[in-house]
Formats: sequence, structure tokens, C-alpha cells
Amino acid sequence: MLSGQLVLRLFSMASRICMSRGSAGSGVIGPVEAAIRTKLEQALNPEVLELRNESGGHAVPPGSETHFRVAVVSSRFEGLSPLQRHRLVHAALSEELAGPVHALAIQARTPAQWKENPQLDTSPPCLGGSKKSRN
Repeated sequence: MLSGQLVLRLFSMASRICMSRGSAGSGVIGPVEAAIRTKLEQALNPEVLELRNESGGHAVPPGSETHFRVAVVSSRFEGLSPLQRHRLVHAALSEELAGPVHALAIQARTPAQWKENPQLDTSPPCLGGSKKSRN
């Protein structure tokens, strides 16, 4: 039988994963998002994995999978600098970053850091590259 704490942790993890699914607004998870999720789960065994497809907020065709934000909470990050953590994420997603993924915002935290601030940051609005003024 599972302990109460373990049940709560599993429920919390499942809730976070479910809440982050289909975040492009369509409710459908595309192949790139699915690959990112699978590869990060395999490589980092995260306690929390939140993934948001932010492509809809950019100047790309509807249904694109080019811009993502991810929060990865893993004990594998203990004792590593932010740069080392990002390198682990990049290594797991090298194929996607070399191809379809144009932008990946990463929040790589230890379980203790996530406990202090358990939320996925929000990206600023896209300015459309050189198409819009920053004024």
C-alpha cells in the first residue's frame, strides 16, 4: 500500500503533467511536444515536468511546434550550475533543437528550489523579430 505522502506526490505530478498538456490551446499534443516530454522524462527522471507550447504567440503558422517553455524539476540538478543544468536539457533534446524547435525557455530546478516557487514562468509577448518596433 502507498503511503499518504507518496500518493499526494504522485497526484501532484500527474496534475502538473495533465495541466501542461495541449498548452498551445488546441488540446492536442503534437509529435514534437510528445518527443520533448518523452526524452526529458527518460533523461532526467523529473519529479515535475511542465511543458508549454508557446508557438501560438509567435509569427508561425497555426499548429506549429517551434517555441516551448519547460520547467524540469530533478534531483539530477543537485550541485549543478544553471549552465550545467541547461546543457543536460539541451543534450536530451539535441535532435529537436537542431530541427523543428526554434526557441526553448528552460527552468531547471532542484526539488527544493521548486518547492520555494512551484510555477512555470510566463514568457513576454513576441515582438515578431524585426517586423515590429520595440518602442
